[in-house]
Amino acid sequence: MLQHERHAEIVRRLRAEGTTEVRELARSLKVSSSTVRRDLAQLDREGTLIRVHGGAHVADDVDERMPFAAVAARDTADKQAVARRAVELVADGDVVLLDVGTTAMYLAQLLMCRRITVITGNLAAFDVLREAENIELILLGGLVRRPYHSLVGVLAEDALRQVSADIAFLSTSGVRPDGQILDTTLVEVPVKRAIVAAAKKKRAAGGPTQIFPAPAPCGFVEPLTST
Repeated sequence: MLQHERHAEIVRRLRAEGTTEVRELARSLKVSSSTVRRDLAQLDREGTLIRVHGGAHVADDVDERMPFAAVAARDTADKQAVARRAVELVADGDVVLLDVGTTAMYLAQLLMCRRITVITGNLAAFDVLREAENIELILLGGLVRRPYHSLVGVLAEDALRQVSADIAFLSTSGVRPDGQILDTTLVEVPVKRAIVAAAKKKRAAGGPTQIFPAPAPCGFVEPLTST
């Protein structure tokens, strides 16, 4: 199991079980206790979880504290402007990958009349497109993150390895000036990496408040390519 996969699994287990001891994580992940301690120390530095004696518990997730509807209602004009620009990049017949997030939901609204294929783990975008008979709609599998209407985990990642898209639109917690895409929610990062790998073209869908001039406490996803 790769490090980012271990980190996502650790966070998943902590969300499900609460505080967990190092030896229990080591046994379930089939790694040494020292490896788990290093993983927990890194996740603690990133603010994803909180280390306690002998184990850890998960830190609050901003997505858990703010419902999807509340996020969707913020910066609406900016998100809709991004969506209008994004839809211009989609041609009829394209296979489009939509990431999670509220901007992708607004983009889905603009894609309803297009003859395209959409692949997504974004349940809000799925709800928008489910009745559009002109769209071939593919819903990824995975664990449901109810507060953010998304599908995550190994099932979503495995499904993405089976598909190929012409263009993907990635949600972000931020983009650095050098093009690095960042995300504060560790459980979403492996899915975003799989989206990047599955698409010929990648575009970040974010507003002006998501540009970081310096390193921020986010999980690194992937440099934004120029393709």
